[in-house]
Amino acid sequence: MLITIEKASIWDAEKLTEIMKETFDEEARRWLINQDVIDYNIQPPGYSSVEMTKYMIEELTYHKIINNKDIVGGIIVTITGKSFGRIDRIFVAPKYQGKKIGSRAIELIEEEFPNVRTWDLETSSRQVNNHHFYEKMGYRTTFKSEDEYCYIKRKVSSLELENRVENKDISNVQFENCNMEKTECYQVNLAGSSFSNSNLMDTHFNNCNLSHSKFQNINFKHSLYADLNLSHSKVRLVTLGGVRFIDTDLGDDKEPISFERCDLQGTKISNSNLRNLQINTCDLTGMTIENIPVEKLLEVYYQEHKK
Repeated sequence: MLITIEKASIWDAEKLTEIMKETFDEEARRWLINQDVIDYNIQPPGYSSVEMTKYMIEELTYHKIINNKDIVGGIIVTITGKSFGRIDRIFVAPKYQGKKIGSRAIELIEEEFPNVRTWDLETSSRQVNNHHFYEKMGYRTTFKSEDEYCYIKRKVSSLELENRVENKDISNVQFENCNMEKTECYQVNLAGSSFSNSNLMDTHFNNCNLSHSKFQNINFKHSLYADLNLSHSKVRLVTLGGVRFIDTDLGDDKEPISFERCDLQGTKISNSNLRNLQINTCDLTGMTIENIPVEKLLEVYYQEHKK
């Protein structure tokens, strides 16, 4: 059995989604039987969506796992800086499990990124077999709860360690006019910190807690929210419940906004300029314009055109 990994392409999306759905559905049948719970480690959000797979292929580091010439699974990782990596998902088709394919895939991804000295991941507390598997692969538990186990694996890196600052209390320090390009932070407590008049261009935030944070007067161009420039940005696979857009425009270029495959049930648009707005192949049930059901408007329109 020859196990290899290769960067996935958009052309692999349907096959990988099919295998992921089969894998995680089987895990749910095994570990969630007769349990009225939602476990996102067993059935991750969007795991059965081809569009979600395409997103991860485009934006994350997504490798397909190959047995000889057949795709049998996938491993998705996020690399932060040079030294830190996270295994977001790993899955192997049920009929190929128990053949050490998963362990080989992890070995291969570690070989792919030899400078990564810290790997972490999460798994469900219910998947007892995963606990044994990751411990056997050299991971140790850093956190346990009723729903989740967190693991970490530290390796010796080929990078020089002379610039590493580790296990230091440097709270309440002020940095001014400092060059901190390509700084890497891992498991760092920055609660209550502030950044002002600083260049954070190309900064990568991954698996961070930014709750209750404030973003004000920020340039988010090409990459809240109040007084921000979000032109050319993409909002993809995002939950927008309760979000409000107020006094918003399309900038000087007037480039239109696109909504594709979005769930906008109950959305309200008031006192807005909707000239040249296009709505195609959408479910318009219950949609109204000036309190008139759109279904009725279309019905009258089509009747008129039949005459």
